[in-house]
Amino acid sequence: MRLRNAVGAVAVGVGIAAATNRVLSRRTPSLDPALSGDQRTFRWRGIDVHYTEAGDEEAQDLVLLHGINAAASSGEFREVFDALAEDYHVVAPDLPGFGMSDRPPLRYSAALYEDFAGDFLAAFDDPAVVASSLTSAYVAAVADETDISQLTLVCPTTRGGPEPTETVRELLRVPVVGEALFNLLGSKPAIRYFNADHGYYDLSKASEEWMEYEWRTAHQPNARFAPASFVSGYLNSEVDLTEALSELDATTTLVWGREAEITPLRDGRVLASKADAKLVVFDDTKLLPHVEFPDQFVRTVREDLAVPA
Repeated sequence: MRLRNAVGAVAVGVGIAAATNRVLSRRTPSLDPALSGDQRTFRWRGIDVHYTEAGDEEAQDLVLLHGINAAASSGEFREVFDALAEDYHVVAPDLPGFGMSDRPPLRYSAALYEDFAGDFLAAFDDPAVVASSLTSAYVAAVADETDISQLTLVCPTTRGGPEPTETVRELLRVPVVGEALFNLLGSKPAIRYFNADHGYYDLSKASEEWMEYEWRTAHQPNARFAPASFVSGYLNSEVDLTEALSELDATTTLVWGREAEITPLRDGRVLASKADAKLVVFDDTKLLPHVEFPDQFVRTVREDLAVPA
């Protein structure tokens, strides 16, 4: 009798989760581009990778690569994209598994994103690159194979999660239950919490409209598969950032938020010293100085690329 009751309770729970998932799926609007510009597609290994470009195509190519989290997208560069397009040919993709790009149910890995970064950057002639957080490691891993003219890394790190944990990844991948768990991870309270806890120093700079967009992108079909690898540690990079950056011919600038906690400023000082990189510190910001202080960030990029502000 107890076993029968337990089985019945589980069945009811799964049914409720399935119904909740269906309701959320029906209520979530389709995703619009996060950035204004020409909307393009880069075909890569059978995946349609969406990207936005703007600016004079004859100008210096500047590729913007967003960081990774449960609601990641190229919209991370929303505050600087238009201003940078005044001087450069700016290109910002949604990484595979995120934003408006295809989200196939792969077991995403650091190696996959390293390969994508190398192939995408190879499509441009001596591009300058801005990469954020964990994506910085993917770019660093392939930078010696690409002709990057200037590299700007925002709070770079090689770790976005714990040591790889297969149980967590596979749990998030399973139908119904995994989707329900990810819906909690990508819920509006969770998005607000993570933004306030370690994303923004001043949460008002995230804006309610932006957090709504993050919620929408986290509830698109197959949205959980890439983040499942992220939160379970399978997107951690094995690259040695110091070694990789030290061997580059391109000059490197590290942009750091003084109040960053997950990737503290002391790590930036050590990395800049050992890799002979320029370090620019923004006060009153955490992991997203380019969002909280966009004018200052644009000036930094222009100075590094020798374009007068």
